[in-house]
Amino acid sequence: MKLIIAIVRDVDADGVTQALTSASFRVTRTASTGGLLRRGVTTLLIGVEDNQVEAAIQVMKKECAPAVEGEKRATVFVVPVERFEQV
Repeated sequence: MKLIIAIVRDVDADGVTQALTSASFRVTRTASTGGLLRRGVTTLLIGVEDNQVEAAIQVMKKECAPAVEGEKRATVFVVPVERFEQV
């Protein structure tokens, strides 16, 4: 299992979240601030099986609006999950 931590621009957050949930990914969304100019961003937490990582990233790539030259569309971290449990 993997945890995808995706930091996306606020303007992309709704579209990315809707596209991921439509593709049957479960998403936790949190507001955050970051970057040089302290622009608003949204951090998405997405738990996926190992073989679903690329599919989730492709959904995000498709839904993020084109960036202005030199600006990133999103920052994505994929980390292994040692244990997962719902209580």
